[in-house]
Amino acid sequence: MARAFILLMDSFGIGALPDAKKFGDEGANTFLHIKEYCAQGKADVNGLRQGPLKLPNLDRLGLSAAASLETNGNPTALYGSAKEISLGKDTPSGHWEITGVPVLFEWGYFPSNYPSFPEKLVSAFIKAAKIPGILGNCHSSGTEIIKQLGDEHIKTGKPICYTSADSVLQIAAHEEVFGLEHLYEICKIAYELVKPYNIGRIIARPFTGTSGSYQRTEHRRDYSVPPPALTLLDKLVAAGGTTIAVGKIADIFAHRGISKHVDAHGHNEIFAAVCDAVKTAPDRSLVFSNFVDFDMKYGHRRDVAGYAHALEQFDARLPDFEKLMQPGDIAIITADHGCDPTFKGTDHTREYIPILVFGPGIKSGFIGKRDTFADIGQSLAQYFGLELLQYGKSFL
Repeated sequence: MARAFILLMDSFGIGALPDAKKFGDEGANTFLHIKEYCAQGKADVNGLRQGPLKLPNLDRLGLSAAASLETNGNPTALYGSAKEISLGKDTPSGHWEITGVPVLFEWGYFPSNYPSFPEKLVSAFIKAAKIPGILGNCHSSGTEIIKQLGDEHIKTGKPICYTSADSVLQIAAHEEVFGLEHLYEICKIAYELVKPYNIGRIIARPFTGTSGSYQRTEHRRDYSVPPPALTLLDKLVAAGGTTIAVGKIADIFAHRGISKHVDAHGHNEIFAAVCDAVKTAPDRSLVFSNFVDFDMKYGHRRDVAGYAHALEQFDARLPDFEKLMQPGDIAIITADHGCDPTFKGTDHTREYIPILVFGPGIKSGFIGKRDTFADIGQSLAQYFGLELLQYGKSFL
């Protein structure tokens, strides 16, 4: 039996990369700073969590050792870290590089000064989408701009359009008032219109609620451009294998190289879907899951306590997953970038990612600081007996 499982902790970086200064991220360290805040009592929330960060299972596998922090005993997994060679610090770049296709071209970005979107694009979007106009047209935190413009959106019927440091155009609209399917339709229109600007993603950001209490829902949808070359997923499927995408993975790969998509939201639901996949995935299958709440709910919102609590909950579920693994299985816990909740702003941070590799028959040991995320994909290509990927070196 040859089956692989990637549990990707979205945004869980473990230290600034050598080029972090170029991105304004010098000094960022998602893991270390959460750990420090917890130790200092800054992440205590009654009824949620208290005291030092407790990750006994991740540390048993080698997380603290991989991040060059203190560790108790000898890690039981292969452990190390990797730096990103892609030119951005966005979600698609991180995921694609993990599967052997780093992004070595510059994405298009919208400027931070108002207005962010070119008038030509805005006019074409309004006409094609048959909407009365747009709101926002700026860089913003999603939760903040919904709070600021939600009332006007409901009054006027104009969708809220905003961007960030990523190559993205995000469109927020009220699920009941504007309509969820209507939001998806105008996002598809925007997807086509931004192609000349080399924008990586359109993200639908639905919300519900009333004035003063708007809440984003789990019906987010990403419309991503496809990877620029064949990924590990494409090659495995072409060789007769199976790929199972849990959560937003299918959207990130533009549904290419995906055999089955499991629609799961929230960490508990995603973890349950992963455990179900361990029970049912066939031979020569790759189950790729993304635990998005670390990034979406806590990293971008700079919620240290929430991030710490989510880490502890993830850690507590790991033994359930490990017990289900079968002989020949391999699992990799990793990330796609950082999003330090103690850092300035609300954007991703340019960081190393952890690599923890475990399973029946996997020996423990230090695999060092890898030169590219693509080492993960190359290792799995070797594991599945596929042709070598263009980038990366196997650590198996």
